[in-house]
Amino acid sequence: MKIKDVAVTLERFAPLPLQESYDNAGLQIGLTEAEDVSGVLLCLDVTEEVICEAERQGCNLIVSHHPLIFRPLRHITGQTQVERCVAMALQKGIAIYSAHTNLDNAPGGVNFMIAEKLGLDNVRFLQPAANGAGGSGVIGNLPSAVSPAEFVKTLASTFNVEGVMHNTPTMNQVHTVALCGGAGDFLLDEAVKQGADAFLTGEMSYHRYFGHEHELLIAVLGHYQSEQYTIELLHRILHEAHPTLRVLETTINTNPITIN
Repeated sequence: MKIKDVAVTLERFAPLPLQESYDNAGLQIGLTEAEDVSGVLLCLDVTEEVICEAERQGCNLIVSHHPLIFRPLRHITGQTQVERCVAMALQKGIAIYSAHTNLDNAPGGVNFMIAEKLGLDNVRFLQPAANGAGGSGVIGNLPSAVSPAEFVKTLASTFNVEGVMHNTPTMNQVHTVALCGGAGDFLLDEAVKQGADAFLTGEMSYHRYFGHEHELLIAVLGHYQSEQYTIELLHRILHEAHPTLRVLETTINTNPITIN
């Protein structure tokens, strides 16, 4: 199997045109036609440790969620982590492919995976794309209403986080939940507009918390924590299409933020 075959599978599920204009999803490093896949290592972020892990595991392809090369490189001198990772991957003959906002915006993508983990029903795009092919965020319903405190407790358990940042809402139940993994606070107003009882995301600007306590619960998990199940989603996509393909999940926590 060639790297191209893996790329085609991922792009069939999450076509590159679904990515945001600022993004750089797709093949980052490698020759899709020339290389046979010895194994695929899945991760959220490409770091030097992850590249070394791929080499140890005999994987010559890394599939990440966040692109290694996000902004254009002017040189590769080893001065930044990105430059060091590019040089290391080339030296070790490891290809890198990233499925980012195209996977966020795809039907059944990252946000649907989060909704699945929460057990939401009737899940649909929160902000459908104009072309109808995808959308931003999702909204759905809990099987039964719970108190805001109970919902926050469920979030902490489901996503294995020590704490959830949230406002203090005045309403007494959460039934309809809108969400967006990663940096999703741009969808807060849409969640309010659609009558969500809660809005869940990975990052939220400080000032966005103000003034919504009478409208909905705002809950923030952390960027890495909100998207951690993307690795499981990527594994599912590749395994269903290529059952014999050797696919591994990184054992390295690449979250750069530590909370003590």
